[in-house]
Amino acid sequence: MEVVADILLVAGALGAGFYCFVLSRRLTRFADLENGVGAAVAVLSAQVTDLQTALETAQKTAIHSGDSLDDLTHRAEDVAKRLELMVASMHDLPPVNSHPASPPTPKSPVFSRHAGGAE
Repeated sequence: MEVVADILLVAGALGAGFYCFVLSRRLTRFADLENGVGAAVAVLSAQVTDLQTALETAQKTAIHSGDSLDDLTHRAEDVAKRLELMVASMHDLPPVNSHPASPPTPKSPVFSRHAGGAE
């Protein structure tokens, strides 16, 4: 009976050892930097770095665009103020007739000489 128990104990130990060996190989392949999850982690890390760089560039561009837009807004407000002053000063001008003035009619007869024959 002890011999059977020893044989089962040795078989169990060998099975556990074989299981640990297979698990070790799988774990090594899993963490491999070229094919496994390690490669995926390395790629994701590089992508995160690229995205951080792109985000910083976008933030700098947005700040620059905001400053430029702010400057343009101030310039537009200044021009609007000047236009309002010009329109307000137009009210002080005398009105302009919408119809052109016809030539004044002479009060006395006007004679003109025509070149050519008399009629």
